[in-house]
Amino acid sequence: MAARIRPYHIIVFGASGFTGRFVVEEVARACPAGPGGTLRWAIAGRSRDRLEKVLLQAAQALSKPELRSVEVIVADVAQPESLAIMCKQGVVVLNCVGPYRFYGEPVVKACIENGAHYIDICGEPQFLEGMQLKYHSKAQEKRVYVIGSCGFDSIPADMGILYTRDQFKGTLTAVESFLTVSTGPEGGCGHEATWQSAIFGFADSASLRSLRKKFGHKPLPVVGAPIKKRYYVYHVYKRLRQYSIPFMGSDPSVVRRTQRCMHQEHQQAPVQYAAYVGIGGVFSVAKTFFAGLMFWLMTKFSIGRSLLIQFPEVFSFGLFSKAGPSKKQMEGTSFCLSFFGEGYSNGRDPSQGKPDAAITTQIKGPEPGYVATPITMVQAAITLLNEPQCLPETGGVYTPGSAFARTTLIERLNKHGVQFCVTNARKL
Repeated sequence: MAARIRPYHIIVFGASGFTGRFVVEEVARACPAGPGGTLRWAIAGRSRDRLEKVLLQAAQALSKPELRSVEVIVADVAQPESLAIMCKQGVVVLNCVGPYRFYGEPVVKACIENGAHYIDICGEPQFLEGMQLKYHSKAQEKRVYVIGSCGFDSIPADMGILYTRDQFKGTLTAVESFLTVSTGPEGGCGHEATWQSAIFGFADSASLRSLRKKFGHKPLPVVGAPIKKRYYVYHVYKRLRQYSIPFMGSDPSVVRRTQRCMHQEHQQAPVQYAAYVGIGGVFSVAKTFFAGLMFWLMTKFSIGRSLLIQFPEVFSFGLFSKAGPSKKQMEGTSFCLSFFGEGYSNGRDPSQGKPDAAITTQIKGPEPGYVATPITMVQAAITLLNEPQCLPETGGVYTPGSAFARTTLIERLNKHGVQFCVTNARKL
């Protein structure tokens, strides 16, 4: 494990980026700067001027003038020596520089080589799984923890499955999650960086399939009754009162990796998982279908990808923009992630008959991309720093669930506005 005698416990890399600025503010809330602070932290990026401006803006927004004295480190993914200097100064590096498929690996490599733990907020399965394949053994040797997808992608889903399993009285065998996002009068949108990650991910989906074959994994065993197969557009009236579609983010990939780790390392029965997102009524279904078809076709050609990147607001129907959401939009936005689990009560054999028990849990929180994500990322870092005895025995490349299963991360999130709760438990 990285020594705690380094100058900084936390370094926010990419602090001047759109998401990085919000992460800086969240670190400032959780880890006060100055002599009274228990955790020392710094920010890093390519431009000292931009980084100093971020500190000034954070100091004004939070009414904390002491933030202007936070240390600034100049580091660039194109300059490995600068990354090495940065990583040698921190116990944990929070990497906010994306798209990760282009800029993530040099930071992972520098952290491992220089003994700094690594946390990111990546929602790109190809990068996350690629880093596991390439660097897990090296990270183990160095006793460094590399923990990806610690933002809204995918701590709520991954930790939510573990929370649901722990609250279930028996053997949980299958969970469906349904995400709904509510916006205020101003509406809501995401930043173009997330849009770009989706574009390149869809365009290079064949590489992800090829990458997965290199692991040589056998399919996870199906415990209990197989999970229900839903139509592409599913009307969940009794549950959410709206139509839903399969969630196309990284959650299923991350949860599957966690369940594989739990099964192989701890002999726990893997939980089957399917993720959906609510999209509203019939008009929303038609709009989503048209937009999805157009997006899929355009990602297949370079000119189409260029147009998607150049005009995110047009082709996403306002869901993404170059400017990102406004403060009012973020204040009016919230999310609810509902988990509907089934399994077998204590004493029942999962190989015999249908499930006889069900549980419903929920995670509720603020705007997911730039409010909840900084909260989950920073609390993950603080958990790593304060509870090393609860992490896996060796370093390595981990999902949030496989890294934090035995920690108090969920309790920490509950105290910071990301609320986990059980809403129903019953016999079938």
